[in-house]
Amino acid sequence: MKTDVPNPAPSVTIVTQTRVRPEHNEEFARWQGETSSTISQFAGFLEQRLLPPNPPLQVDWVILQRFASLADAQRWLGSAERQKRIAGAAPMLVGRDDVHIVQDEASGIGPAPVSTIISTRVKPGKEAEYLAWVRKIAAAQSRAPGLQGYRFEPPVPGVQEDFIAILRFDTEANLKAWLNSPVRQALIAEAEPLTEETHARTASSGFEQWFRDAAAADGPLPVWKMDMLVLLMLYPIVFLFGHFVGTPLLDRLFGLPFAASLFLGNIVSVGLTGFLVPWVAGRFGWWLRPAPGRQVRINLLGAAFISAAYAAMVFVFLHLF
Repeated sequence: MKTDVPNPAPSVTIVTQTRVRPEHNEEFARWQGETSSTISQFAGFLEQRLLPPNPPLQVDWVILQRFASLADAQRWLGSAERQKRIAGAAPMLVGRDDVHIVQDEASGIGPAPVSTIISTRVKPGKEAEYLAWVRKIAAAQSRAPGLQGYRFEPPVPGVQEDFIAILRFDTEANLKAWLNSPVRQALIAEAEPLTEETHARTASSGFEQWFRDAAAADGPLPVWKMDMLVLLMLYPIVFLFGHFVGTPLLDRLFGLPFAASLFLGNIVSVGLTGFLVPWVAGRFGWWLRPAPGRQVRINLLGAAFISAAYAAMVFVFLHLF
């Protein structure tokens, strides 16, 4: 006799979007690192991802904290440790944080290249009418070009009072086109008598802006491939700048403190990486988007080639510098 085993409860992710005063960005990054150490000690904590601001599209810090269950996430949200951390960050922030809990998909939360989180406070007694409206807008936005997925999350009593909509698009242009479309504007106007307030915040999810030339209609690029190409360009830039500029000039000649020297090095590294990665991505198009039927072979070949390049750079830098 076969016994059905119930599926385990899905994991959940706390999505926090917060705006930091520009003069406190570096301090906030350190604060977030300390917070990461604190949250890692909590039962049920699985992983955390940080998405720094990427103006003009994304002006907020986006923090994704994944837990094994809703109860685990709620314990962290209500903990004295979290309240203490939040109090310490208050002088660095502008306005209120947006904090939402969303149920993960099978593979966990995975933002597309551009995602927007829309939170809506519904008037008491209007919930049923609002849910009927949600079905209408879901049907309309399912036909929007570039849409990669959307989810609607109801309020969590005692945790969040808003309805949450998460929209994921392949490009910023397609996201903006839908948000500003006459169809959506008419639907938003229709919902106004049902809602108290609505606001949205947008997040881009990583290095995708450097790979736009490689974008295609068959979905976003694999993150691991983008990471490998970014590292291929970033490692020699960081090493060579540190060897020829950072240590002999900034540190020894000008006597800059390590924090200032590192900051200047990061400016140069990010600027050069942003210039070189699109160039190298164009030359690895055969690997980023392998031909159908040859994906496994091409994936292994490209990964092996890049790994060999890593090893060659380490060897050269060890023996020549």
